[in-house]
Amino acid sequence: MIKLYKSAVHRNQWIAHVEGLGWVMFPVRENGWEMRQAARGLDPLYLREMPLRCAAEAGLPQDVCELELAEVA
Repeated sequence: MIKLYKSAVHRNQWIAHVEGLGWVMFPVRENGWEMRQAARGLDPLYLREMPLRCAAEAGLPQDVCELELAEVA
C-alpha cells in the first residue's frame, strides 16, 4: 500500500509512504518515481495526503493508481 503526500517544505517533491519500504521522496516531474530516494526527518505538520492519481505522470506505479480509481467507483 502506498500513501502519497505533498509537503509545504519540499514543494518540488512528492512524498510517499510505501508499506515495507518506508518514506520516499521523488521529483514532481515526468518519471520522477525512477529517481526516488529515502526521505528522512519529515515533519508531519507540513504533510498533506493527496490522491495517488496526482502523481501518475511522475511514474507512480500504474497498478496502484488504477486500484485507487476502482475503490472510488
